[in-house]
Amino acid sequence: MRRPRGVKSIETRHHEERDAFFRGLRNLDRRSFLRVSAAAAAAAAAAGVRHHFHSFMPIDVALAAEGEPFRIAYVSDSHLYEQKVNDRFVRQLLRAVDDVNRLDPQPDFVLFGGDLAQLGARGELDLGAQILKNVKAPVHMMVGEHDWFLDMGEHWQQLFGQPTYSFDHKGVHFVVLNSIHEKDFWTERKLTPEQRMHIVAGLDNAIQGRFMVGDEQREWLKNDLAALNPRTPVIVFSHSPLYKYYEPWNFWTDDADEVQAILKTMDHVTVIHGHTHQLLTNRIDNIYFHGLLSTAWPWPYAPQGLPPLTVQMNRPDPFDPNDGLGTGSISVHPDGMVDKLYNLWNRDPVQVTSAYLTSNGASAVPAKPNLVSY
Repeated sequence: MRRPRGVKSIETRHHEERDAFFRGLRNLDRRSFLRVSAAAAAAAAAAGVRHHFHSFMPIDVALAAEGEPFRIAYVSDSHLYEQKVNDRFVRQLLRAVDDVNRLDPQPDFVLFGGDLAQLGARGELDLGAQILKNVKAPVHMMVGEHDWFLDMGEHWQQLFGQPTYSFDHKGVHFVVLNSIHEKDFWTERKLTPEQRMHIVAGLDNAIQGRFMVGDEQREWLKNDLAALNPRTPVIVFSHSPLYKYYEPWNFWTDDADEVQAILKTMDHVTVIHGHTHQLLTNRIDNIYFHGLLSTAWPWPYAPQGLPPLTVQMNRPDPFDPNDGLGTGSISVHPDGMVDKLYNLWNRDPVQVTSAYLTSNGASAVPAKPNLVSY
């Protein structure tokens, strides 16, 4: 049925409101932010809109008591096939690049969270490298298992360098780990590289072992942190989560306890990971964990072991190929704590603040999904 001229669809109005919302965030100081948020909440309550406030949780602006807050952007898990095979994931990564390039102000840098490719092929990785060259801000890369197990990381490292490294930025120490090592299950079975890659690419096969950071890298991490003052804020990027999340699936990192023991020597530690394609929030002692989104597809939540601080996202619409996907931005405070904003495409944004984690879920609680989760 033809829509009457001048009448906008719900989707069009939703996207216009989102764009207006993000434009309104620019140049807000804290006083203005609180005033605008309170006005929005009052208007929503007066209108009987229960979930409006959920869509009005912006990036925190200038909340730092000292030091220099800054923003980084996060894009992850594009799972590219070569464009001649499947161009949907290519278009979705291009959309993510466009999202990041539209941020104003620009982030200090972008972290790509691993699984650039789907099956580790040279053509897939070369295509991803070509697309990411269009990002305006500097890009730091992290490797995922889909990038690694065809040639054991050879071509990825030729394109992007070593997968394990650290650097300092505005008083925060950043560490990038390769968390997808695993024991050799392929040599004795005489598997080809392609067979090995296809097995690792599965979620719940019974052949491969669980992921690990490994002895060598744990020793490197210990030495890297030993050079720091324990009060230095540390942010760790890993592909798989550095905790044990549902062993039957490959969300599980087998030596997570040993890695956490090293990280606990620092006062302020935040771990940001991809791989699970979900909104995830976890706290283990003084370590705060944040799982971020994919640009390719959403995974369901595991039937057991979901971190209790997690605010689950709604069940994606199976008829919408972009639903449950998105990018993210992370505001870093001087103490290394972060506020994360999930930029869910086609849905309202979801923000989880550092106050929610430090209160162990008692305050600043994000709105729960208004639809069935999964």
